[in-house]
Amino acid sequence: MYHVPQQYYYRIHHVRPRFKSDVENVLLFMAEESCKIPDGPYKEYSAAFNAAIRLYPGNEGVAEKTINNWRTEISSLFGFYIEDKLINYTKTGEMAKVLATHQDLMQFFKYFLFTFQYPGGHTKKEVVLDMINHGIRFKPAKYIASVLTYGNDQRKGTGKLFGISKAEATHCIFNDLRVTRDNRKPSEVYDLIMENRHKRIDYDTDGDVIRYAGDILDYMVLANLLKEEHGYYYLNGMEAEAISSYIIQDKWFTGYDKFYGKVVDLAELDGPKVDWFKYVNDNIDPAAFSTNIADFIQEQYPENEYSQLVRDKIAEIFAAEDFSTKDIGDLGESLVIGHEKMRIKECGLEDCLHLIVKIPTSLGVGYDVQSLEGTPDRIKRYIEVKTTVSRKKIHFFKVHLTPNEWSAAATIQDHYFIYRLMISSGEMYLYLLKNPVAMYKADKINMTPSDGAELTFDESVCEKVKLRLWQQQ
Repeated sequence: MYHVPQQYYYRIHHVRPRFKSDVENVLLFMAEESCKIPDGPYKEYSAAFNAAIRLYPGNEGVAEKTINNWRTEISSLFGFYIEDKLINYTKTGEMAKVLATHQDLMQFFKYFLFTFQYPGGHTKKEVVLDMINHGIRFKPAKYIASVLTYGNDQRKGTGKLFGISKAEATHCIFNDLRVTRDNRKPSEVYDLIMENRHKRIDYDTDGDVIRYAGDILDYMVLANLLKEEHGYYYLNGMEAEAISSYIIQDKWFTGYDKFYGKVVDLAELDGPKVDWFKYVNDNIDPAAFSTNIADFIQEQYPENEYSQLVRDKIAEIFAAEDFSTKDIGDLGESLVIGHEKMRIKECGLEDCLHLIVKIPTSLGVGYDVQSLEGTPDRIKRYIEVKTTVSRKKIHFFKVHLTPNEWSAAATIQDHYFIYRLMISSGEMYLYLLKNPVAMYKADKINMTPSDGAELTFDESVCEKVKLRLWQQQ
């Protein structure tokens, strides 16, 4: 059994959300909700945030203590808001705003991991001080990426990638001060892991022991930086640019640096904790780390119909028709238009393909795409497209319709559809919600007025359809 030498042992840890198994759904929901909360006094903002948490499916009757714990975990770990008790003011952070706007969970987790470090404001002051006293300065995602990159370099020519288990990451990286304090060379960690494998040395794999390193590895999977296979984590070659950014970056929160080597009173750490959340939410470029949907699709479907020149196909949508990709704009809408063309073609209405068009946003008609019902009488179908990209499947949906969109849905009725395009690992489906106003009146979906309408529903009320990829021939 491998043990870190006692003089180097320090068990590093962080806040663990109670909703980790459902983290993507929770964060997407709360990002949208937190963007509705006005900035203001601490108690008022906290009460509004708690009320939003209680709206999450399954939380209606839970204890207030549980709701408070969720709020602490969401705010502390993921930086959804910046709370300054010294001036009694709280505001929603850019992290939440970017996620709510772009619906790109992989981008969100890349941002989260890019700034995440030990020590950080995500843990209690007592824990921060203990890490400072032990000399810890550690960015886990950067270090893991460096070890895996070195391992891959060592295996060049073998056709095999180097992977790491949660136990190996725990005992050879996270719990070893030679790494977290002394910045041990990644090559030395790789050599240690390989030596232990050669000698068939075991590790303590108890869930409580390996949970913190395991969390970071799992978050790196959600960020699409790693792939997990049979308990081992490997670099995702499709994310080479982002991985390189992690390795070469020197971004570091310096708010605690002045306390190293000194006697520190806990109260002195209040200021840096506020500064930490400003740092996490500072200078976020909404375009940085954004998911290339075409690349993601190609990665997820390497050996089926989606793999063949998928980027070229997307670029060729309407190449022989009236529109080009620059006219279509958003890729999610492009994919839906391609899907509609294939659907109409399969209905024997190939001569009607020119009637499937993207409607310019500037017209303000309340929908994105005009299509057909697929019947010989050429009845129109009006489609509002909502796209979400995630590693895991999102199991319920929350959609905002503008006043124009809600009004159009009420007017058009049975010919108005919301197409919820869900692109996740191993799945690319459309969830079709027909006549949302009627669905709301029949109590099949929830609607909250909010500068239009906030719709919340699960997949059971939708028609689930596999996304068709447009093929010219």
